[in-house]
Amino acid sequence: MLLTVLGGCGVWPAAGQACSGYLVEHDGFRLLIDPGYATVPRLLERVGADQIDAVFVSHGHPDHCADLNPLLRARTMLENPAAPLPVYAPPGALDAVLALDRPGVLTGSYVLRDVVPDIGPFRVRTRLLPHSVPNVGIRLTAGGQVLVYTGDSGPSPDRVELARDADLLLAEATYVDQVPKGSLLTSARQAGRQAREAAARHLLLTHLQPGTAPAAARAAAATAYDGEIGVATSGLVIDVQEIR
Repeated sequence: MLLTVLGGCGVWPAAGQACSGYLVEHDGFRLLIDPGYATVPRLLERVGADQIDAVFVSHGHPDHCADLNPLLRARTMLENPAAPLPVYAPPGALDAVLALDRPGVLTGSYVLRDVVPDIGPFRVRTRLLPHSVPNVGIRLTAGGQVLVYTGDSGPSPDRVELARDADLLLAEATYVDQVPKGSLLTSARQAGRQAREAAARHLLLTHLQPGTAPAAARAAAATAYDGEIGVATSGLVIDVQEIR
């Protein structure tokens, strides 16, 4: 299983960067997770729009789904339009982004599904995690390897359970240490604690708010977790098999 980070900024894309976007590949199948702001140009540097086999969107905030629009445009406006793209998302999460175009432009370019079965070669388990809008964390298993992605969420026992014994935990960590009161988001320190509780082998922090020093986020996570810690940045590629 191969993970390519297209972007890892939270909230908005910093200069030269992109928001949440992750390409996961196994046995020739390409799953795009969370096409946030500015991710499609980076995706198209690697593969054609018509080479994506499915999309999973954790929740409807635009830093996680805004670039679904250009992806669908790129597929449907080809000389030979691509087959309808399976798109998995919580109910209603994509209403706004799918309404960006005038009626009919994207007709036939996607099949929207709010129930996530197994996807291609990936065995899938999902869990609704706490956030300001419905947010679905996902656990992908393929070839004996496990990748877990939290989307955005406040700390939760369900987040730990979803990540149990994962090879790679891709965890939202918007803040370094202190999370503003009432915010259903997670700090790097909390992400480290949850990675330890889940016995995850590798922790990859993502969704850092622009201006956050990656070294500070890693250091905060390391106060609770003694495994390998990275920060998701555009262009980072991880072969999950090599973690085992």
